[in-house]
Amino acid sequence: MLHEWALAESVITAALEVADTESLNRVTEVVLKVGELQGIELEILEFALSQLKRGKLENAKFKTMVVKGELRCRACGHKWDLDRGKLDESVAEAIHFVPEVAHAYLRCPRCKSPDFEVVEGRGVWLQTIKGMR
Repeated sequence: MLHEWALAESVITAALEVADTESLNRVTEVVLKVGELQGIELEILEFALSQLKRGKLENAKFKTMVVKGELRCRACGHKWDLDRGKLDESVAEAIHFVPEVAHAYLRCPRCKSPDFEVVEGRGVWLQTIKGMR
């Protein structure tokens, strides 16, 4: 839960910096993309954003989009989506805290190789910020 609040504070700070850079007097909308592999509790993040928004962001609406986890096998080139719902809870938690351990738990569904890369689904970023000058 603290993770989401710290993330929300970082998002607010970054959005305020962008608003200043773009000479926006008021921000109306912030679209945030969150990678599925980050394991963020979206309800907590959205609540934290609503509580922490200030200044030019005071009346802004925050929209959160989840980017699904997509993996690509380095051995055979097969791409597949990670379905976090099918992972054991302890495995999902381990991957959440240290994503690099995914290789110890996951295998390519085609060739069973543990050698894969994360193509999509990592990170958190501001997609768009809309406002008025």
